[in-house]
Amino acid sequence: MITITTTQALAAFCKKAATKPYVTVDTEFLRERTYYSKLCLVQLAVPGKAEDDAVLVDPLAEGISLDPLYELFRNEAVVKVFHAARQDLEIFYIEGGVIPKPLFDTQVAAMVCGFGDQAGYETLVRKIARLPLDKSSRFTDWSRRPLTEAQQTYALGDVTHLRVIYEHLASQISKSNRTGWVEEELQVLTSPGTYVVRPEDAWKRVKTRSSSGKFLAMVRELARFRESVAQSKNIPRSRVYKDEAMLELASTKPQNASDLSRSRLLLREARRGDIAEGILQAIQDGNACKPEDYPTPKNTRETLQVNPALADMLRVLLKAKSENSAVAQKLIASAADLDQIAGGRRDVAALSGWRAEVFGNDAIRLCEGKVGLVVRGKIVDVIEV
Repeated sequence: MITITTTQALAAFCKKAATKPYVTVDTEFLRERTYYSKLCLVQLAVPGKAEDDAVLVDPLAEGISLDPLYELFRNEAVVKVFHAARQDLEIFYIEGGVIPKPLFDTQVAAMVCGFGDQAGYETLVRKIARLPLDKSSRFTDWSRRPLTEAQQTYALGDVTHLRVIYEHLASQISKSNRTGWVEEELQVLTSPGTYVVRPEDAWKRVKTRSSSGKFLAMVRELARFRESVAQSKNIPRSRVYKDEAMLELASTKPQNASDLSRSRLLLREARRGDIAEGILQAIQDGNACKPEDYPTPKNTRETLQVNPALADMLRVLLKAKSENSAVAQKLIASAADLDQIAGGRRDVAALSGWRAEVFGNDAIRLCEGKVGLVVRGKIVDVIEV
């Protein structure tokens, strides 16, 4: 196994990769104690069976620069192949300001090719490469040096098997004329906005059952403050305060340090100093928010006034369409999408693009009473009404 520890060696491999049709990529990182991921290892492989066709790159090696890799990522003559790429792409965008193009994500491709919802890498290795995969090193500390032989073998396998998986899925997609479908799905992954978390939007990640504008204004200000602190100190959000504590604060609306001290869920460190002052200021800002500036509640079954029977029929239609097209149900539409459609929304992703062809057009016709569903044995068919 070859481990690259210098910029010169990395540049030599990337120069070689630039002559190939594709390069497979994976990373190992740590994020348990930080807001941003700490990149610990990069795995790369190009077509071929020679030892130097697959390498490990040590980004923690003294003096190494990943600039040659970022230059390869910008080379649009070489397809960059990942599996479940989102976290990897976030790292490269945050650290290098680059998003690899063109991109191929084997998890997305597998969902288009009938391998089910969010097909795991181990599943694809077993079903396509027909090889076992040792996952025992998956949760080891990738920042420690030297890496063990088991860690290196595991890490390299994440890009060598990926070559076989990519070639199989790319062939299947080409044969089924679904290249455009995959490209449409990858638009989110290749958009820089996907990896930028704006503190003012952080409240949207918080799960709450309340639709009260006043309450949501409190959550918005508390989430904004927490996100800013977490980003500036590079610590997990939960180290500032957890979601449960945030919802408690939004409900109790503490006005001073004495009120904060009575919180059941707030960490001790957050009851004093800069964090405490920030919380109290966020509460003040939430209280001062005018009704016209309240956050808009997320669409739920209750706010949409969903017809339960229609939503159930859409679920049956989705299952039938998924089986008929051999595309994972979750890739076509989520449960929330179906509720929105049943509630009268027509700006749902499931009703546009390739999804409209597979499912959306008939879903709208079902809502309008123009088609019905009939069961023939184990098959569900759409019939004209």
